[in-house]
Formats: sequence, structure tokens, C-alpha cells
Amino acid sequence: MTRAFLPTPATSLRQRMIEDMTLRGFQDKTQRGYIRIVSAFAEFLGRSPETATPEDVRAYQIHLSQKGVPTAATNARIAALRFLFTMTLDRPDLSRRLVRVFQPRKLPSVLSPDEVGALLAATTCLKHRAMLSVAYGAGLRAGEVAALKVGHIDSQRMVIRVERGKGGRYRNAILSQDLLTLLRAWWLEGHSKGVMVPDGWLFPGTDLENPVSTRQLARVVEAAAKRAGLTKRVSPHTLRHSFATHLLEDGVDIRVIQVLLGHAKLENTAFYTQVATRTMRTIISPLDKVLASLGGCDPDRGQHSKIGLSQFGQEPEEVRQVRF
Repeated sequence: MTRAFLPTPATSLRQRMIEDMTLRGFQDKTQRGYIRIVSAFAEFLGRSPETATPEDVRAYQIHLSQKGVPTAATNARIAALRFLFTMTLDRPDLSRRLVRVFQPRKLPSVLSPDEVGALLAATTCLKHRAMLSVAYGAGLRAGEVAALKVGHIDSQRMVIRVERGKGGRYRNAILSQDLLTLLRAWWLEGHSKGVMVPDGWLFPGTDLENPVSTRQLARVVEAAAKRAGLTKRVSPHTLRHSFATHLLEDGVDIRVIQVLLGHAKLENTAFYTQVATRTMRTIISPLDKVLASLGGCDPDRGQHSKIGLSQFGQEPEEVRQVRF
């Protein structure tokens, strides 16, 4: 339970901040995270954040650095405090004092189509296979998979309605015929067991009143990856990354992929061009063109000591045995 950090609940800073976040459509998970961060900041100060000074803000950031707080966690704290100072306290002077830590973006882990097939084949029940198939087949986030209801599957228009995705945005995701067939099989099994109802969750949790948790979905993916013998680190988001990458490699327009993923910025979708290896393999390296031009030259005729292409085309046995 989150502890209030001001003694007057009716006019507390905590309540005002919650109202400000609600007005801007922040999801409950985000609101709880921001409140925890501001509570920790108040504990560091030993008084209300309303009384914070520029020196307090600087001292807190030094404190986070000295504690070795990871970059992502530090930036999450910066985001929460910026909201507090800018929106709730109207103290932009303090917000400007908060400095985000630069974090180089890592290339996402992506599975090959064969590896996705092995992962799905390693699931232990129809429900798990259906969950992972939706994550990959429609490119959904873990939270979006968990929040699906039976009524979100629109077989007439062949789309999956994603309600309140990231940022509270709605969108349609693709529904393939094979995925629809799989989901119908899951519906028949779940309905026969009494765990699924027409207006209920598509993937109910242990408590049928609530959907499967994102943590449970992650456990299912990890267990299937282990059984499939995959050495890559695999999470539910890996399936979303693989969905986008495979579409890009198949020549789907990047702006279409942006819409399917629900990305607000094209630059986030364009990031997948860096891991689309099948696309890279279709590109002719300028080195190949240079070596091809050298192949027709005869060094014995004194033409600039060019290298014959045959020297590269016939590798000695010891060279062919190199594994990299």
C-alpha cells in the first residue's frame, strides 16, 4: 500500500497528483509507479516535496548515482518528478534541474521464423500456445495480450481490437485465418471447462474474474524457450520484436508496420531495420562489385597489379573449415 506523504488527505499533494495523472489518462500501473517514486523522494527529503529546492533536487540525483541505481530506473524517477514539478506543483524551475541519464538503445533480440515455430511447439497446453501465437501473430505487447476479451476478436473484419494500448490508444491488430482457427479451438476447450464466457477474458487467470498476469505470460514464454532449447534470452516482447522484423523482411511498408504496432513515432518502428537480417542479405556490398571488376583483369599483362577473382572463389580446405 502506498503511503501518503502529506498529513491532510483531503488536500494532499498525493491526491492532487493522482487527479492530474487521471486527467491525462495515465494507466493505473503508471500512476502507482509515479506515486511510489514521489513517496521515496519525500522520504529522502524528510519533508513534503512542495518544499523542495534546487539544491534538494541536485542532492537527490547525486544520491541515485552513488547508490548505483540503473539508468532505466533513474530515468523513470526523473519522469515522475518532472510530472510532479511541472503539472502538479507548477515548478518548472525544479523540473529543468532534473537531468536524464543517456542510455544507448540496445538492439532487440529477435527470433527466426524457425525459432518461433519451435517456441510455439514447446508450449504445454492450448491456452499457452494461443497466448504466444497472439503475441507473435498480431505483434501485441504482453499487457495487451492479457487485456484481451473474447469480444475483441472480430472475425467479420478479421481484426483484433486493442483497447487502451500504450498511451491509452486504441487500434486494430491483424487477425490471420490460422490464428482465428487456433483461438476458436481454445474457446471450445476453455468453454467446455467453464473457464471462458462470451463477455469474459480471452485468457483468464487463476481467478476467472481477472485476466492472466503479464508475469505469468512471461513465465510461459521462458519455460517454452527452455524446452525448445533456445539459447537467446526470450520474453513476450521478443515475439513482438520478431513480428515487426519479419514483416519488414517480407517487404511490408514500414508505415503499415508502425500502425500495426501502435507506435506514435515512426523512428521507433524504423529501429527494426537494424535487425532485419534477411533484408540486409539482399543488399549487394560495394566490395562484391569491386572484386567482380577485378576478376576480369590479367595481372600478367601489367594492368595495375589487380587481383584475380579466382583467388577468392576457390578457398583452400583449411579456409572452408573456419566456423564464423
